[in-house]
Amino acid sequence: MVIRKLQASFGKLQGETLRFHDGLNVIYAPNESGKSTWCAFIRTMLYGIDSSERSRDGFLPDKQRYAPWSGAPMEGHMELRADGADITLQRRTAARSAPMRDFSAVYTGTNNPVEGMTGQNCGELLTGVSRDVFRRSAFIAQGAVAVSGSPELAKRIQAIVSSGDEQTSYSEAEARLKTWQHRRRYHRKGLLPALEGEMDEAQRQLSDISTSAETVHSMEQELHGMLQRCEALEESVNDARRRQRNDALKKIRDGRADVQRRSDDHDAALAELARSREALQRSDFGDRSREALEEEVQRDLDALADAEEDSRSRLALLPAVLCSILAIVFAGLTGLRSSLPLILGAGLMCLGAIFFFFRYSRIRQAALEAESVRDRILRKYRVAVPEDIPGILTEYYAMEDAIRAAEKEELQSRDRLDRTQEALHQLEEAAVSELDFAGGDSEAARLSRALTAARKDASTLSEKISGLKGRLSAMGDPLVVASSLRQFQESHRQIQAEYDAITLAQELLREADQEIQSRFSPALSSLAAKYMNEMTGGRYEELMVGQDFSARTRIQGDTVSHDAEYLSAGTSDLMYLAVRLAVCELALPEGEPCPLILDDALVNLDETREAQAMKLLKRIALQRQVILFTCRKPAGFE
Repeated sequence: MVIRKLQASFGKLQGETLRFHDGLNVIYAPNESGKSTWCAFIRTMLYGIDSSERSRDGFLPDKQRYAPWSGAPMEGHMELRADGADITLQRRTAARSAPMRDFSAVYTGTNNPVEGMTGQNCGELLTGVSRDVFRRSAFIAQGAVAVSGSPELAKRIQAIVSSGDEQTSYSEAEARLKTWQHRRRYHRKGLLPALEGEMDEAQRQLSDISTSAETVHSMEQELHGMLQRCEALEESVNDARRRQRNDALKKIRDGRADVQRRSDDHDAALAELARSREALQRSDFGDRSREALEEEVQRDLDALADAEEDSRSRLALLPAVLCSILAIVFAGLTGLRSSLPLILGAGLMCLGAIFFFFRYSRIRQAALEAESVRDRILRKYRVAVPEDIPGILTEYYAMEDAIRAAEKEELQSRDRLDRTQEALHQLEEAAVSELDFAGGDSEAARLSRALTAARKDASTLSEKISGLKGRLSAMGDPLVVASSLRQFQESHRQIQAEYDAITLAQELLREADQEIQSRFSPALSSLAAKYMNEMTGGRYEELMVGQDFSARTRIQGDTVSHDAEYLSAGTSDLMYLAVRLAVCELALPEGEPCPLILDDALVNLDETREAQAMKLLKRIALQRQVILFTCRKPAGFE
């Protein structure tokens, strides 16, 4: 098989075209130019894209990684020559959920389809191997030079060594045997541990049936004694409760009688207080306070004194009369002899008479008013003379004293009633406490608690007996349990025999696989060592490949071989490249070889070893097409 032309709408490739020829093809371009994308495109055109892959931490499926950056559908075109015919492969995307699923394979230049070639089997028909074997042999992705084992590759190697088919492998057969073995026993799981548990359970049931029956009989005797004690306690409780109830009721009746007596005394005191207050209300002064009344009486007494004073001012008329007489005298003398002094004296006397008459008029008015005030105040207190007013106050004070005495008696009687009611309340609380046959300290309460505890113990014991009887019933007949135990033992013997046979088969399979590997590994190691020796100029003369494709190499003249971890990156890449080339030579089908695809597989080599590796690739390219993608022009390549 030889690839001629590629055209891709794939990842960053936007309709770009790449052509190849027979032999060695070297495509060198800077990083990020799409070399790895072309490699992935070749693999996709041959084997398609697995649309079932899902993204996860550190992994992006191809359907997302290589989705065209332009947003256009993913599609591609490959022209190749296989089995003497030119073939054109096309893959298109009809649905975004299934990229590159639409497939066609025709003979180039025609519309004639290649019979039997589909999108699923295309790669295997052209290369002769499955996608997994192709990826682990002829397809060397960037940074993945090392070979890792897989069931598919194991099948291929087994078919080559034994001339058998590729329908099974050691790893798959071993996995199947392990599944069978684990189904029978895996740590504490499987058929055998389950049967062992069933046998232990059956044996335990037989033992429990015997011991449980004895326990039930003993517990029933103990329960009978408990029930008799409960009956005796119940009779004592009833007697104690009856006595305590009668005592409590008698104390409450006596207390209520005392409360009634105190209530009657208080009612009498309230009636007396009401009568005293009513007498005060009917008095002339009502229920005013003593201070207000004393102030009012004092004001009235002061008003009487002022009125008495005003009534004594009648002599104020005498100056007016004298002035009038003198004015007449001076007027008569002026008629007899006219002189200025007499005229002035007559005028002054007239003015004085007018003034004193005016003053007398005012004093007379005040006296009349004072007389009116005196009469009003005397009528107010219902007395004839002011001296009787203090006696009215004395009577009022006596009524007030009577009210205060009645109030004091009411307070005292109320206090006695409150104390008696409080005493009754305490009696009632004490009675309630005495009648609390569950939480009190009385004899009945103590007996009640003892009875409750005894009943609880009896109930608990009864529940235990019921549980044991139910368990005995669930256990069934001892003969049936013994029969089940024998069946479990027989099944255990059969499955144990199967387990031992599977273990023996695993050992034989392991020996057979070692035999197959012993026949394939020397040839693989020999050819890989030859390639390693050639690419290192004879420095490394031995290379040993393990069953898991791990490799060790030895420098010429050394006695110790070294794993990849002890080698430089370049030497490690060379060692695994030699293993890859040997796997391609031995594991891939004979006849028309498939191309060898390398993505920057020589990037860690120095110029000397790179030239030696290129020399080997040129020689291999004489037998199969070699396509090398690299970020620099390899040494020794023109």
